[in-house]
Amino acid sequence: MKTVAISILGTTMDRRGKGEKRWDKWRPTISMCQHDDLLIDRLELLFDNHSQSLAEQVKEDIARVSPETEVIYHHVNFHDPWDFETVYGELLDFARGYSFKPSKERYLTHITTGTHVAQICLYLLTEAGYLPGQLIQTSPAPRNSNVAGQYQIIDLDLSKYDQIASRFKKEHFEGTTYLKGGIKTNNKAFNQMIEQLEQVSIRSSEPILLTGPTGAGKSQLAQRIYSLKKQRGLISGNLVVVNCATLKGENAMSALFGHKKGAFTGATTDRAGLLREADGGMLFLDEIGELGTDEQAMLLRAIEDKKFMPFGADKETTSNFLLIAGTNRDLSGQAQRGEFREDLHARIDLWTYRLPSLSERMEDFEPNLDYELENYSTKTGYLISFNKDARKKYLQFATSTEATWSANFRDLNASITRMATLANGGRITVSVVNEEIDRLQHKWQSTSNKSHTNDTTLLKSILGENKIKSLDLYEQMTLAPVLKICQSANSMAEAGRILFNVSREQKKSNNDSHRIKQILDKHQIKFGDL
Repeated sequence: MKTVAISILGTTMDRRGKGEKRWDKWRPTISMCQHDDLLIDRLELLFDNHSQSLAEQVKEDIARVSPETEVIYHHVNFHDPWDFETVYGELLDFARGYSFKPSKERYLTHITTGTHVAQICLYLLTEAGYLPGQLIQTSPAPRNSNVAGQYQIIDLDLSKYDQIASRFKKEHFEGTTYLKGGIKTNNKAFNQMIEQLEQVSIRSSEPILLTGPTGAGKSQLAQRIYSLKKQRGLISGNLVVVNCATLKGENAMSALFGHKKGAFTGATTDRAGLLREADGGMLFLDEIGELGTDEQAMLLRAIEDKKFMPFGADKETTSNFLLIAGTNRDLSGQAQRGEFREDLHARIDLWTYRLPSLSERMEDFEPNLDYELENYSTKTGYLISFNKDARKKYLQFATSTEATWSANFRDLNASITRMATLANGGRITVSVVNEEIDRLQHKWQSTSNKSHTNDTTLLKSILGENKIKSLDLYEQMTLAPVLKICQSANSMAEAGRILFNVSREQKKSNNDSHRIKQILDKHQIKFGDL
């Protein structure tokens, strides 16, 4: 395999010394061809029209030290060698026009010559793969040395560098731990989701959509994503949190996009608006499905163009914000029914993550219990803990089928707050746990009655009233939650991963879609209709 070097002619460093004295000076392009352990078969030499004579001198000198090296000229004219856009564009044109043969040739991109701007551009083009191969950096030999100089070859595949790979792995671990609030979690699907979300948070500036039931932790996760981005220097502005359910009518337009003085009755001063406040930072729109269609249209423009028109203004304003949206609704279904703009849904649906409910993560219940206890202790300044029997009883109930955790982590937080408040001497006893269990059972019984009414309405809308009469109550209560999950999932495979989260781990191969299809086929239901 031949070795091909790509280098910009150094109009200063390659010109050093006159006549034969030039051999007393270190010249990087010639030096690259003087190493016994590095044979350059071909040198692609880039220079502008004013440097033809120097290029010919360099070619002649390379022929003296390395007659095996073929030098090919390429005229590349940088109108302004210190203008990044100009230099990058010219080098990109060269790369796109060059016929690379990576299966037959090895490529080295020389980053010692040229302006600092050119060196940065060569690095970026190599990293992006436009210049396939590795970087080569040359430097003078140590003083009192007779060698022609030194060189270092840099492979941008950082996974080959153990120390760097180890550092990245550590930072990735710290990032995922941060997004989980420092809570050790055992749920495999949740951990995989957080690992990918950590990468997306750092590498992407596109919108992120967090879905899942109320109380699953969407707001807390959005705040951690913001803090992670700010820690890494990716944003500098504020986090602006908006509950879209509280925005109605003229107030919605004004709150989000601002208004001019006199735009409507009561508008006595200018208002910047929440989008403007998020400039340079992040905007978290919780319950985005509650936004009106007019607000949705303006939001889409603001996301795509970073421009919007304040209420009553005759001039657009700008805001460069990152967006995280949260919802417990089925936005896809809303879009199909015309209740949510399809174009906005498509724009924010690039990175969508469904947060599982607490009941779907029972293996993580105990770490979250300890997290809530620690939070309460930190907030109040009093150390709170269970005695042994009380903790055992609470965990048995909490992980049993009796515990529905209908409000998810909000239920858990409220439960710990109540028990900790009633814990004399900082110890939660069995009697405190018994009282709390009674309180939760009563709460969930009331919720269950409402849920059963909602389940009946859902089944009627899908199966029809006559077909429901042919189903046992047990079948109705079993089928309704399955249909709810299918409505919120993007595919049968996703629904299966949620519904069969335990049993699927015990199988050598998983066909979650088939299991869901069998359930739906039994009742002549098509997944697409949900």
